[in-house]
Amino acid sequence: MDYSLLLLIFTSAVFEKTWCLNTTESTTSTPNYSISATFSSLYTTVTVPSLVCENKGILQDGICICPDDWTGTTCNIQNFCPEQKPSHTSKFTFPKTVLGQFASSVERCPPETTNAGMHQASALCNIATHSFDSPNILNCSLTLDAINAWVSGATPEQKQNLASSTQILTSIPERLTPHNITNAAKITNILLSDQQTTQTTDIAISAVATISQLLNASHEMYSSVDHTAISELTQTLQKLSLREKPNPLLVQPKMAVQSLKGQTPIRQVQLTSFKGLNDNFLPDRIKLHITEAEVSKHIVDLQMNVTFSEDFDKDIGFVLYDNDQFFQSKSFKPSLDTKRRVISANLQENSGIDQVQFAVTPSADSTMSLNDFACVFWSYDKQDWITDGCTKNKSPSGHVVCSCKKLKNANFAILMAFDINYQYSEALHWISITGCALSVVGLSVTALYQIITRKSRGGTPTLLVVNICLSMTVFYLLFIFGINNPVQHVNGTKMSGENIVPESDHHKYSDQGPCTAFTALLQFFLLLTFTWNTLYGINVFLLFKNSVSGTPPWFPQVAMAVGWGLPAVIVGISLGSTYRVEEPLGYRQEEFCWLASLDHKQKFNIKKPMFWGFVLPLLLMLISNTAILLHFSYKICRTNPNLNKSRKTSLKKKMMSSFSLAVMLGLSWVTGYILLITQEKNLKFILGLVFCLLNTTQGVQIFILFALRPFLNSNPAILTLCVRQK
Repeated sequence: MDYSLLLLIFTSAVFEKTWCLNTTESTTSTPNYSISATFSSLYTTVTVPSLVCENKGILQDGICICPDDWTGTTCNIQNFCPEQKPSHTSKFTFPKTVLGQFASSVERCPPETTNAGMHQASALCNIATHSFDSPNILNCSLTLDAINAWVSGATPEQKQNLASSTQILTSIPERLTPHNITNAAKITNILLSDQQTTQTTDIAISAVATISQLLNASHEMYSSVDHTAISELTQTLQKLSLREKPNPLLVQPKMAVQSLKGQTPIRQVQLTSFKGLNDNFLPDRIKLHITEAEVSKHIVDLQMNVTFSEDFDKDIGFVLYDNDQFFQSKSFKPSLDTKRRVISANLQENSGIDQVQFAVTPSADSTMSLNDFACVFWSYDKQDWITDGCTKNKSPSGHVVCSCKKLKNANFAILMAFDINYQYSEALHWISITGCALSVVGLSVTALYQIITRKSRGGTPTLLVVNICLSMTVFYLLFIFGINNPVQHVNGTKMSGENIVPESDHHKYSDQGPCTAFTALLQFFLLLTFTWNTLYGINVFLLFKNSVSGTPPWFPQVAMAVGWGLPAVIVGISLGSTYRVEEPLGYRQEEFCWLASLDHKQKFNIKKPMFWGFVLPLLLMLISNTAILLHFSYKICRTNPNLNKSRKTSLKKKMMSSFSLAVMLGLSWVTGYILLITQEKNLKFILGLVFCLLNTTQGVQIFILFALRPFLNSNPAILTLCVRQK
């Protein structure tokens, strides 16, 4: 539908689709984020005859991307333990679970216990047997505080029980608090620091599973945790990667610990994580190689190459974190739901690395494109990301690669800043310009007619109608000349050659051009129009109530104060609370000059000024105006026995008067709110057409009903009926 068909552009975010807006495809292309690097092919296209992916696998570039519970070339190999029902060997029910992961029991702790609602048991899905191991049972009165107090002095057998209990108590992300996260970090740190207990595979598996679950907690929880405990835990994990024997069960959904034991002298080692449909770490998707030729028939999600200047025959370990929850930066403040994976490469004492080269697939959807990035590692001294010794490059295929020199034990990451791919609107169509121009002319003539004939109806009605016409006229002119954003960030910023930590993962442009000013003026004059619409309705109500004395003498002064003051207050609050020169999109949109309404995922957000700065005030006014119209229609349609037959008003005139009042009250906007609750596609399309048609012609309707028709009939219908029906 044509952009010309109009004012729903301002409620497009609310009504899910801009019925009246033509948009062009953004010229910003979304890059292919499959990474390739000079040290190994991170993106391998396999020339296989078209595969048929099974079990909901997705074919991508000739390769089947499988869900976690299936593997194989066509996702046809079972990678899970089937659901387990209670039996003579176990009284618990465990759901279908991916191999190598813990399942939580369906049974929960009773309401009267300390851990009411918590899973009562967990069981490991064994990779070798494809069945569940014996369950770990939780004491429903045990807490993380108690475990933290007991774990240091516990025996190896007791530590095994405490480790499994900690894993169960952290298995529900929604129940993780900063205090719980801190306690769990301290407990796992003690368990993994003990040389004796870390040789016990079951304890290490439970501890790593607990850490994986901690990484699943919400980002907000980590603002209040004890970062010293988290920092100590990450350093303990570095040591664990060196002294723990290679074990596939140390790969959990959100973290993995892998090691390569000293063997034949090598010059490089490569860690590769392959892409899966569910974006989790799995044992069969993480591989360690000492050559580059082994990577094939996979799409790689993450890769690290460690090279040595001379033959190396000692242990090397890796720790992979699915996100950067454990690395809370002071300088980098993310605002988007992007993922920043962290990779740790660790060597034994008296060992050296010549170079670390790594690449990570940017975690962004099609609505965003990469603007810039930085190659960093974590400084435990500064408790922040730093770039010392690291450089960034773009491979010939356009992907990002990082290189860092001589860092023996470090946590590496790539911090990326993204642009949102905006779709800017086209210039107004001539139909839009024609429709708005006719409305401007009609409203101007109506205002002039009302002023000339003001003696026939009194000063208050004239004041109200003239202000409605004035506000709508200015609004239409602003719409024609100011709706399109003159400054368009289509091509984005060229990637900087400097390796500097970005401030956020969302690249923001400071305010440029008049778009913010037009947005504020459009908000003001549209709210102004509806405020005067409502005051007009209140005036009609007061005329019914006081048919003898008419409108109270104080009403014009109050109307002027409210009519111009209320919109100004709302706009002032909207601007003051959301607008910043360096971040104008807190207040307005980028695609066109109107109030901000959507988050970065293009979903309507009630925290944005579109809702509380326009939609909510407008809704309250429309409810008030609808009530006034119903009251008016009831009064004029009710027969008054005191009127003689010659003075009775025809039904046609009564209906025309109600319609005239509905137009003046702006009730055609009610159709827009009906669109919100309508799900049927054809009905939404019809309502969209009706909405656009009614609001496009609103100025012309006012001209016909309040200038042309009264001029021809010499009868101000609404005011006459207000008095006669009494």
